[in-house]
Amino acid sequence: YGVFVAPALLAVSAMNGGADQATFNVFAKLKWGRVYDAILATPLTPRDVAVGELTWALVRGSVYAVGFLVVAWVAGLVTSGWAVLALPAAMLIGFTFAGLGLAATSLMRSWQDFDLVQLVLLPLLLFSATFYPLEVYPASVRWLVQLSPLYHGVELVRGLMLGVFAWTMLVHVVVLLALGMAGLRFAIARFDATLRT
Repeated sequence: YGVFVAPALLAVSAMNGGADQATFNVFAKLKWGRVYDAILATPLTPRDVAVGELTWALVRGSVYAVGFLVVAWVAGLVTSGWAVLALPAAMLIGFTFAGLGLAATSLMRSWQDFDLVQLVLLPLLLFSATFYPLEVYPASVRWLVQLSPLYHGVELVRGLMLGVFAWTMLVHVVVLLALGMAGLRFAIARFDATLRT
């Protein structure tokens, strides 16, 4: 069971690293510290701010993933040499949730809105085939589980860490990349609208 759950928790750690950095810290700089006002007095643009914040969130999520993979290896939960490819997959997960986190942060009005972030992240943790295989869920609910971005990340990392490859891994990569890019593009547009006023 540990070998089954460890890849999922690696994906969750990358999700948390990317989402936390792109929400809490960015909101504090955006609404409370007004840090971006000073940054935009330089030649940097709102797009540069969004890409920079996403990059830092990606770095933080990657550090979480490396730490988790080392702990999993020491605990004997890494069974394949292909597990090294789980790190780029975790970076992709971090990118996805950092992009979505930036998009969500650009819409937040107050600190109370962070309750909504946790309201989304907790069900993703519990219902993305993290602790149980997809087949355990009732057939009527499986499609809902498969809509979760974390599900795609979990399946990708699990396949890589177990050394089990399938063409569906490409689908997972495309979904994660598309969601991350959509979140980043939305955040850039919102930052451009709010920071220039």
